[in-house]
Amino acid sequence: MNHLYDLLSRRAVPGRLLLEADDGRRFAYGDLVEISGRMANALRALGVCGGDRVLVQAEKSPEVVFLYLACLRAGAVFLPLNPAYTKAEAGYFVADAKPALLIGGMAQADALRALAQEFGGRVETLGVAGDGSFMAAARAMPAGFDNTPRGPDDLAAILYTSGTTGRAKGAMMSHANLGSNALTLRDLWRFTDADTLIHALPVYHTHGLFVACNVVLMAGAAMLFQQKFDAGAMLRAMPRATALMGVPTFYTRLVDHPG
Repeated sequence: MNHLYDLLSRRAVPGRLLLEADDGRRFAYGDLVEISGRMANALRALGVCGGDRVLVQAEKSPEVVFLYLACLRAGAVFLPLNPAYTKAEAGYFVADAKPALLIGGMAQADALRALAQEFGGRVETLGVAGDGSFMAAARAMPAGFDNTPRGPDDLAAILYTSGTTGRAKGAMMSHANLGSNALTLRDLWRFTDADTLIHALPVYHTHGLFVACNVVLMAGAAMLFQQKFDAGAMLRAMPRATALMGVPTFYTRLVDHPG
């Protein structure tokens, strides 16, 4: 049993659409299982063991979501970082969390390599179009993967606080934390497999990843996965969608937008 992954994949119908990206790529639930399985095998081949931290500082892409699920399946701890963080800012998190593997976007890779030399860990890359060294490794792996057993109290992810009142602190979230939150929100918001969410949030913080993506997966729903907030693109997507998650800035900019 892998507590959170089992919950998230329970409603996965292989042929049903899960995610449609801005670049036209479409992924069904079956693709999620296959790709995350290949990624989990790649993590294991790179030496990631159960309980190891995997730090990800990469631009938003479908592959970042699949990597989160691969970490769950491999028993690793997913640690996303804002891709806009400088080397000095990211250095604090690397030194504090001591990740075994650092996966960066093309713009972040050099800084992460320098940090890995200083603090330890291996570095791989992950691009917005599904490219990079990590994806090359994953594609060479089999899709089948025996999920690492993980119970409700095992650690699933670490998210760092904003540091408003002091140094940023790593909030440690268990499989049960994230699972119960998503189940509660799915039921409260009445999400079903008939829903389609406009997803324009970042995936390095709790709203975009652990609320939006987890709720969609728990419901067997779909996402129109937008790289970033664009009021025009969001309005064009609305006829195909049943739900939108955002922050106050989204709504004020939508109100100000023609149409």
